[in-house]
Amino acid sequence: MATAQQTIRTARRPRPARVGVVVSDRAEKTIGVVFRYSVKHPRYGKYMKRRSRVLAHDEGNQAKVGDVVEVALCRPMSKRKSWRLVRIVESAPQQAAAVTAAGLEPGIDV
Repeated sequence: MATAQQTIRTARRPRPARVGVVVSDRAEKTIGVVFRYSVKHPRYGKYMKRRSRVLAHDEGNQAKVGDVVEVALCRPMSKRKSWRLVRIVESAPQQAAAVTAAGLEPGIDV
């Protein structure tokens, strides 16, 4: 018989979550997400732009290119995929998504 202490589970700490922009949705159930941030140069003090690109699991294939999404860290699902889609924070406009999917820059006439 289990004692009271064995049946009580300790609360797990919340998993790290980040907000980024979807840059790729070509693969099945996988999206590429970019996180942008600034870091201060240790000597000169200038702020430098940096970015991190990760692959995230999108079970329902609901995120599209240009969407702002929240992703959370999870167990590794493949060699490079260790994040999962939590929610879509903001959907991209349809026109911008179509232009980006075509590989064209906005404002360039073909």
